[in-house]
Amino acid sequence: MAKIDLTVIKDRQERAIQRARERNIIIPTFAQQRNPELIPAKIKEELKGIGLWDIHPRNLFRITWKNEPAAFGGGFGGVNYIELPSSLTGTDARIFALVGKWFPTGAHKVGAAFGCLVPRLVTGQFEPTTQKAVWPSTGNYCRGGAYDSALLACNSIAILPEGMSKERFEWLEKIAGEVIATPGSESNVKEIFDKCWELRKSGEDLMIFNQFEEFGNYLWHYELTGHAMEEILTQEMRAGDEFRGIALTTGSAGTIACGDYLKQRYPTMKIAASEALQCPTLLQNGFGAHRIEGIGDKHVPWIHNVKNTDLITAIDDNDVVKIVRLFNEPEGKAYLAKQGVPESVISKLDLMGFSGIANMLSAVKMAKYYGMTNKDVLLVVLTDSMELYNTRIDEYRKDFGPFTITDAAEAYAASLMGESTDNMLELSEFERKRVHNLKYYTWVEQQGKTYEEILAQWDDPDYWTGFQGQLDEMDALINEFNDRVGLL
Repeated sequence: MAKIDLTVIKDRQERAIQRARERNIIIPTFAQQRNPELIPAKIKEELKGIGLWDIHPRNLFRITWKNEPAAFGGGFGGVNYIELPSSLTGTDARIFALVGKWFPTGAHKVGAAFGCLVPRLVTGQFEPTTQKAVWPSTGNYCRGGAYDSALLACNSIAILPEGMSKERFEWLEKIAGEVIATPGSESNVKEIFDKCWELRKSGEDLMIFNQFEEFGNYLWHYELTGHAMEEILTQEMRAGDEFRGIALTTGSAGTIACGDYLKQRYPTMKIAASEALQCPTLLQNGFGAHRIEGIGDKHVPWIHNVKNTDLITAIDDNDVVKIVRLFNEPEGKAYLAKQGVPESVISKLDLMGFSGIANMLSAVKMAKYYGMTNKDVLLVVLTDSMELYNTRIDEYRKDFGPFTITDAAEAYAASLMGESTDNMLELSEFERKRVHNLKYYTWVEQQGKTYEEILAQWDDPDYWTGFQGQLDEMDALINEFNDRVGLL
């Protein structure tokens, strides 16, 4: 049975406790992030005077899907989500989207980074007084890691491709101890891994939290995103409705771990893994470059449970770019209103970043493929919002000219309503094994995993549940750490 190593190193743990005491740090449990009602009243009171993005240790308690949607002083409520109506999706299926904007940093990746860093910190495996935390990423994860590091008084190095949005770099320069821009864009994950090996060989005291292989990423989404989705279903499903599944771009394959949680409760639901058509690694062992910011490609992440994946979809990045303009340009919004999209929905379309739009299109493809009706429910995630991409709109205006009513009509008809069932593959057991086997070339040949480990991921029936069973142990370690810090 595979598990995250939770071995305690007592002397290093004691130094971490002392650092937390000096820096006024209290760490939330996974249970408190899942259910903020468990957060002590003292901490909720403190949060009333703290901004959502402030570099303040109490914002660790805002790593939850249940923040009040407020930039300053917000409390907690239900899960943040929106429903995407048929007038927007062109399908009768009911599609609900979790909203990532209302996390600190404006993206849910801050939670994945928490899931990776905190178990190492509270056990003393990571030494915050001497080590640097390294966050390799295609964008949001390294932002989340740098932010969590700042809140936990740790030094950090953020690694991301040079082609990512200007907003990411400007923010990171203020938060991370060091920012490293690697060659390329979304699809250039190998270059990020190469930089990690270079850092390992440098002799500097570092710990690399690689989101593509760290099971803390998987576990945070299994627990937090899985439960958040379940709450939406409990709240929204009517008599006769059926939950049909989730559709998510894989990226690091952290978010899609929520599907493992949901399948244990809704065994007939399906998990659709999505990628860019310009880089169809899962679909056809392909490669390439694309513009759907927030997902990495050309490999299968180590933490992707391919045995539990039912469908692959590939989204054309040209459609995503056109819809970004349709949703955010004045002419686009006006055209959507004429097509019957409610103003209450149009006013919230900026909650969708590039990967969120790709997730929506993936759900549309899934709904059309299976012929879903208004009794069928699908779930997606909006990882981040347009707040992190506004300079892209300026770039498109410069490169392609003003967005006209004709452009809006074309984007609506072709890219939105015209989304088809092309470039999809329903996975047989043979196809699942093909996708899983692609891990060999990245993880065994390049990144140091063993032949036995890759076999275990496929053959050991307890491999994935081993990680899932560690949540109580992690929360016990966090509670013990906080008790010894003595601030509660």
